[in-house]
Amino acid sequence: MKALSLFVSFVLTTFAAFAQSGPASAFRVGAAKVDVTPAESELPKNYEGILDHLYSRAIVIDNGATKAALLTLDAGAMPDQLWQNVAKRAVVELGIPEKHILMTATHSHSVPRGAGTGLEEKVFQSLKLANEKLQPSRIGYGAGVSYVNVNRNLIDPKTHRWWEGPNYEGPSDKSVAVVKFETLNGDPIAVYYNYAMHAVTVGQLDQVSADAPGAASRYIEDSFDDKIIAVWSTGAAGDQNPIYFQQTFDLREIRIKEYAKRGEDISNAMPPGGQGLNKKDTTVAKLMSQQKQMILSMGQFLGEEVMHVMRGMERMQVTDRIFGGQKTISCPGRRRTDSGRAGSPATYEDADPVELRLSLVMIGDIAFGAVNGEVFNLIGQRLKKESRFAQTMMVTLTNGMARSGYIPNDAAFGYYTFEVLSSRLKPGCAETGIVNGLLDLMDEAEKSHR
Repeated sequence: MKALSLFVSFVLTTFAAFAQSGPASAFRVGAAKVDVTPAESELPKNYEGILDHLYSRAIVIDNGATKAALLTLDAGAMPDQLWQNVAKRAVVELGIPEKHILMTATHSHSVPRGAGTGLEEKVFQSLKLANEKLQPSRIGYGAGVSYVNVNRNLIDPKTHRWWEGPNYEGPSDKSVAVVKFETLNGDPIAVYYNYAMHAVTVGQLDQVSADAPGAASRYIEDSFDDKIIAVWSTGAAGDQNPIYFQQTFDLREIRIKEYAKRGEDISNAMPPGGQGLNKKDTTVAKLMSQQKQMILSMGQFLGEEVMHVMRGMERMQVTDRIFGGQKTISCPGRRRTDSGRAGSPATYEDADPVELRLSLVMIGDIAFGAVNGEVFNLIGQRLKKESRFAQTMMVTLTNGMARSGYIPNDAAFGYYTFEVLSSRLKPGCAETGIVNGLLDLMDEAEKSHR
């Protein structure tokens, strides 16, 4: 009996050791960030300095058999060439399959397009450093709520036409998806959070800034004594603004009156940035100072909610599932033949079809569904409702930039808003095409995991 007992003990011990050495225990994660702020000498003439620094933040995940990467860049968009070049290097030099990579833009409106030497190399270096820091890890998912966003399309009470402003009753997803990565001892490595809001608060300052997304990530990182990398991802924010935006509207009114004195009506066509504002004027200076404070406030509010969700994660686990897939859908296109920002119907002519790139990365049962454009909020909400995975988020402005302009949901094509009027998409295709396309990729993920 003693010999049998020893044998049983040996078998159980061996089985346990084997289970621990299988794919799940090989789950490793690394994270890093690299400063990508352009030098002041590289800024375009309309930029007046640097308000805060820009970063490329990356998380690399390894299950022992393959890898995935989640990267976010403080930029207005993710250019196709940048995404393609960095992804190709990641395949060759880091062994990360291209379909397993999500490269997202924060969509800050305070980042000069194409500014800064060596941007591509710096973005790649953030992936490389994250890959070098791989260590045994666990992953957890949670969801919180934040009220710093608001639907930005409403009927103006004076003109009774569509215009941009806080629509408190309009569709707006307040949820914050949070994915936490930690060591097996519980030490923080990274957090990836997803929220639907435009980064437009300080766009009229004409200074380089990562806006509210950057402020939120910096706040989280500082709260952990910089022992964590906090990676924002842009949700379905095509029609979502910061709720605290009054200073921006006040500045617009000042600018409209200034142009009117010169005989130019810009009430239905906003010039970019702070063009036309007298920044030495005391009222203008005060409003701009408040804008600077506002992104810090919103960053703190959002960062606090992310950390609240992280604290509540009691179930952290390792996983062997990493899946990546991509597909392209094509929708009928149109070209606008008149002008005007909002309020009245536009005229169009037929144009070439518009292609939209869809991506899906699965880490365990967490589904990161991605689109390479600016997607209206109801499309993201529909995806989450119809997904077979409870832990689903929509990540936009990812893996390149579609030539679609905004991507409204079907019902929104009846609104004469600036996003809808400028969209190069005909109605009736994109919403269902995006949702069904990502659901199809989720089906592929399920089949591959059986």
